[in-house]
Amino acid sequence: MRCPSCASLDTQVKDSRPTEDSSAIRRRRLCLACGTRFTTFERVQLRELVVIKRNGRRVPFDRDKLARSVEIAVRKRNVAPELVEQTVSKIVRDLENLGENEVTSETIGETVMAHLRELDDVAYVRFASVYRNFREAKDFEAVLGELAGEEDDKPLAPLPMRK
Repeated sequence: MRCPSCASLDTQVKDSRPTEDSSAIRRRRLCLACGTRFTTFERVQLRELVVIKRNGRRVPFDRDKLARSVEIAVRKRNVAPELVEQTVSKIVRDLENLGENEVTSETIGETVMAHLRELDDVAYVRFASVYRNFREAKDFEAVLGELAGEEDDKPLAPLPMRK
């Protein structure tokens, strides 16, 4: 494993243990060249996924990009980092269990939204606003209506004015 500090390949594993949900192995490492300590994770990968973008391009699936997107959606929310990691693992597992080597970006987006809806309503709305490319306030109203169990065409009650 290459050291993130000095790029040396001369590193040593000091400790290995499973993560809380046993979906990965956490390894504490030490660079023998510069002494930097860092952590790596080893995960089971069932298949190599390729993402088909909206413009037709095909790119390798990037778990870290997915994790960053979910972390942005839950930023400043009361969601434990372990729960975020478990959610990302569930999303990846769902995508791998589709049985296909190629998955569309739309499928990924809808899968993420389904899991975020269970995790945190605000994170769900944040992700939806970017994924569905909201342009005006009524787009938010529609999603909030979904969350409240209302029909999309039923208007939301106005908020009371503060004095």
